[in-house]
Amino acid sequence: MDYVPATAHLSAALTSTQVEVTSSYHGETIVLYGAVFSPRDQPCDVVVVVRGPEQPIRIARKVQVAGLWLNHRPAVFQGAPGFYTVSSARPLKAIAAPGVLQRLGIGIEHLSFQTPEAKPAKPPLKLGPRLVGIHGRDYQDYRQAVVRLKQAERLYDQNEAGVAFVDKGLFRAQIALPSSAPIGLYEAKIYLFQSGHPIQVRRRMLNVQKVGLERAVYVFAHSRPWTYGIIAVLFAVATGYGAAVIFRRS
Repeated sequence: MDYVPATAHLSAALTSTQVEVTSSYHGETIVLYGAVFSPRDQPCDVVVVVRGPEQPIRIARKVQVAGLWLNHRPAVFQGAPGFYTVSSARPLKAIAAPGVLQRLGIGIEHLSFQTPEAKPAKPPLKLGPRLVGIHGRDYQDYRQAVVRLKQAERLYDQNEAGVAFVDKGLFRAQIALPSSAPIGLYEAKIYLFQSGHPIQVRRRMLNVQKVGLERAVYVFAHSRPWTYGIIAVLFAVATGYGAAVIFRRS
């Protein structure tokens, strides 16, 4: 992306660059703060985009068959962020033109979900046991369903009053991470707009990771999934058998 030569300067930082997830973790709020230096005192806009690790998302339509509601035509979206928030001090459409926002991927409506084989214009989706391309209205329906589900889980958000200028040139924004936020590396992009053009962008990283026993179990489950699955099944069988014996004696 080519940026317009800067007439202002942006600095930003996070209050914390690491979030530790334990068994008592119920979410956390990270504060991003910064300053805008504009030598000509020209009005500027700050937009903060936080994107979490990508996760495949499987979604299916419900259809009624013989009185039963069954999943039909499941779609797998790849390349979708597990967490995505946009914060600004005013509506995005007042900051830049839709074309500019789309190129930068700013805003939930400009967030693209693509498979590895996808073309930017018409991303195909992998459905069921065979490859089927979904375009037009079908694609939009699936995409909107994904967004609704993520918003309900507080994993997708767009706050057009989320950036607050606390003093001349000084601003802050809060990043609310729910307990369901995925583990991994997050990227915060802080854009500086002037006269509808992006003139500067800063990147800050945030690491959300499990610690202690939770981390050991998490690493083991991802490094040896088959062994972890077998152990989990054996543990469940042993627990069920033990409970049956106890209740039989009582």
